[in-house]
Amino acid sequence: MQERELTMAVRKGEELHEENLKRFLMGQGLIKDEKSALTVSQFYNGYSNLTYLLKIEDIEYVLRRPPFSAPKRGHDMGREFKVLHHLHEVFNKTPKVYVHTNDTAILGAPFYIMDKVDGIILTANEAKEQKVSPSEFRTIADTWLDTFVELHQVDYKAAGLETLGRPEGYVERQVVNWGKQYLAAATNNVPAAQKVMSWMQDHQPKQYQYSLIHNDFKYDNVVFADTQWKEVAAILDWEMCTLGDPLMDLGTSLGYWTSVNDPDFMKYGLPSPTVMQGNPSRSEIVQQYALKSRREVDHLTFYFAYGLFKIAVIAQQIYYRFKNGHTTDSRFAQLNKVSALCCDTAWQAIQKDKIDNLY
Repeated sequence: MQERELTMAVRKGEELHEENLKRFLMGQGLIKDEKSALTVSQFYNGYSNLTYLLKIEDIEYVLRRPPFSAPKRGHDMGREFKVLHHLHEVFNKTPKVYVHTNDTAILGAPFYIMDKVDGIILTANEAKEQKVSPSEFRTIADTWLDTFVELHQVDYKAAGLETLGRPEGYVERQVVNWGKQYLAAATNNVPAAQKVMSWMQDHQPKQYQYSLIHNDFKYDNVVFADTQWKEVAAILDWEMCTLGDPLMDLGTSLGYWTSVNDPDFMKYGLPSPTVMQGNPSRSEIVQQYALKSRREVDHLTFYFAYGLFKIAVIAQQIYYRFKNGHTTDSRFAQLNKVSALCCDTAWQAIQKDKIDNLY
């Protein structure tokens, strides 16, 4: 297997002002000549912040910026840069970052520049193209989970990130805030959404541990070093990283973990390499996480339902932007259906009080 670039031509309306960018790179000492030829392509996998590959002077950089017409809340490039800058000193599974700027005169929005990490990003399409075997997926899942546990054990105080979030009261704030965000972006009547919100309000855990958490940890947000699948070179997309309950982080990952035993409508609605043979079930992931982390995983239905609902809100927010003409990316046209699917599945899990074999 060979590493293949997950990039495409820049989408119309999402171009970068290349002359301004080259002047900026020159001013920061990242290139030698602002007249050098620059090739810009766009990573196509992400749904949130826009990510570009810059090739110039035999160097590859990655640029991250907020979506065009994004709401002011969230998409904080300075915060994401700070996390990566501090973490890189104590946790070697983060890309090196070079510079961040809030000067919107350059590209129309804040952005930052980081290293391009070589390796394999395992999207659903990539796994199919590479014909990943069941035995390889067992190794992949084990490496992915080891990395997840390692992340939750990072000494965030040693990294200078003790003010990154407010872990006390984290669970309650998340339940309230994601509910508010869903209602603000709602476009369809989804009865399960209100049921899930009410249930989570009444059944949230009151006591929990806290650690550094990623909040979007899944196969296609890690870079595997090679096809031995035994090493993660870097974790990507730190936009939602904070200090909080690591089981909330686990719940989000479980929400993305569509399984081979799930019905087809779940597999199509939440496409993921985890549906392929050799991947553990969600329950097996929980068992292994508990064993590796030495944490008790109580309130599992809550955490899984929360993870699904959070994904529902994110999908609904992106669809809301699409419906209101703030983006023309055709991938977003059906995300309201994905949002409804996540709410329905969360309510199904609550009713059955389990996380596998829900339908």
